[in-house]
Amino acid sequence: MKIDKILTTNRTFVIPEGKSKKRLLENASQQFAGMFPELDSTDLFEGLIARERLGSTTIGNGVAIPHCRIRHCREILGMLILLEDDIDFDAIDDENVNLLFILLVPMESTHEHLETLARLSNLFGDADYCSLLRSATDSEELFKLATKCPDIDKISRGVSTN
Repeated sequence: MKIDKILTTNRTFVIPEGKSKKRLLENASQQFAGMFPELDSTDLFEGLIARERLGSTTIGNGVAIPHCRIRHCREILGMLILLEDDIDFDAIDDENVNLLFILLVPMESTHEHLETLARLSNLFGDADYCSLLRSATDSEELFKLATKCPDIDKISRGVSTN
């Protein structure tokens, strides 16, 4: 699986500030609902916040992967956000976050949810990949850098991609 199977240019953003975790997730929920009318922004926001209440979705190194399964979602969807200003995301390592990949999965796709989440965690756990993404100056460049990524399967298996 390549990241461009779940990410598109119109769901990739470089934004100046996220203000707060709650505000960022609320805005992302509204963005998703605007692109996918079958999704309810309130349900989506509540799903993401409920998951955060279980424990922070940060994975370290200033990265978070907020995720949830959601009603009426027909396919696995991703949104990549690079913040120019870090925000507090209640990280276990106490680092603020500036790189987020929001993952939405159909309600019935438990196995795919866990599998995709594991692969994304490995991908975004790669410091070189994250450093490359953080060099983006606009949303278009961020998408291009993100999708230059080698096959997520290879990274998740620890196979060298060079």
